[in-house]
Amino acid sequence: MLTVAGMGYYLAAMVAARIFVVNRRAPLEAFSPGVSILKSLKGLDPGMIEAFRSHCRQTYAGDFELLFGVSSLADPASVAVEQLQKEFPAHSIQLVRCPTTLGTNGKVSTLVQLATHARHSFLLINDSDITVSPRYFERVMAHFAPLAEEPAPALRSGKAQKEVGLVTALYRGRAHGTLPSRLEALGIATDFQAGVLLSKLIEGGLHYGLGSTLAVSSEALDKIGGLETLVDHLADDYELGVRVCQAGYRVALSAEVVETAIPAYGWSAFIDHQLRWARTVRDARPGGYAGLLFTHGLALALLNVLASGLSPLSLWLLGLSFFLRLALAMTVGAEVLGDHEVLPNLWLLPLRDLVAMGMWAAGFAGNSIVWRGQRFLLNGGKLQPMEKQ
Repeated sequence: MLTVAGMGYYLAAMVAARIFVVNRRAPLEAFSPGVSILKSLKGLDPGMIEAFRSHCRQTYAGDFELLFGVSSLADPASVAVEQLQKEFPAHSIQLVRCPTTLGTNGKVSTLVQLATHARHSFLLINDSDITVSPRYFERVMAHFAPLAEEPAPALRSGKAQKEVGLVTALYRGRAHGTLPSRLEALGIATDFQAGVLLSKLIEGGLHYGLGSTLAVSSEALDKIGGLETLVDHLADDYELGVRVCQAGYRVALSAEVVETAIPAYGWSAFIDHQLRWARTVRDARPGGYAGLLFTHGLALALLNVLASGLSPLSLWLLGLSFFLRLALAMTVGAEVLGDHEVLPNLWLLPLRDLVAMGMWAAGFAGNSIVWRGQRFLLNGGKLQPMEKQ
């Protein structure tokens, strides 16, 4: 029964992916407001300077500025920003020292301080290793175009469309050499993003944000109390989207797909990262996390073969599950995300899915996580340093 339910998940996720592909062909509004891009930096990430350059090579019609925050100017990331300033002197690029620790989430502490330097009424936050296309700003910011006035019947029925308060985007991972790095990139492309698309379909839209892109209007940000309210939260991207929705705005999913660099993990760092993801999701959406059991269709089919003693029916279900798993991987990873690493790594899917199911089970075994080399307890979405316990 679990194996069949897993196959049902694969089919539903493929339907959600097809709907997204169709919808993203819709023309964009011509809207290019001024935007301030905020990036919190700590150390050098793989491909960081090229990711920075991609933000400077935009075909955007509006004004934009890049604000980079570091806790200390001695941080190695400062050198990358200074190099960027020399390469693109025509752009407004600032390196800002943000020394104050406002909470346990150092990234958000930096973003709060950066926001005070922003000149524009729209903020775009993404991670330091995010690489984007030349139309990134155009495709993201177009969602903030003012709504056309609703006809009278729509207003009377109470179905007027909500104003967009936050825009987020899907992402793919670029692996760097090691097997754990490849497994994580494969999981992002063939599993995590499929889940995002299905949740959007089931819930009638997104109600959270993804850290790959968080474009937010200052109006919506003010209504939720600013970024200051997130300084102790681990899943700040998720929380920002939730609070924007609760404030009466809509979260839009851009047609743009960005790329994040996956470090050359060893197994220890990979497990720490996977557990942090798992326990963050479990803490934020406990019911949804339990339901993730059904997303492990291929692993369930393999376990079913063992449990049934290699029965013909179990082998038939395994073959069908494997076919559907490959179809989902190609639909989301290759077609939706344009991830060129998916096809050569498809042979790793069974291993990746078994590891993922193990990480899902381990997510129930505690609430401690490791983040940036420090161990925390996760409670109600907030971080508590272990040393204080």
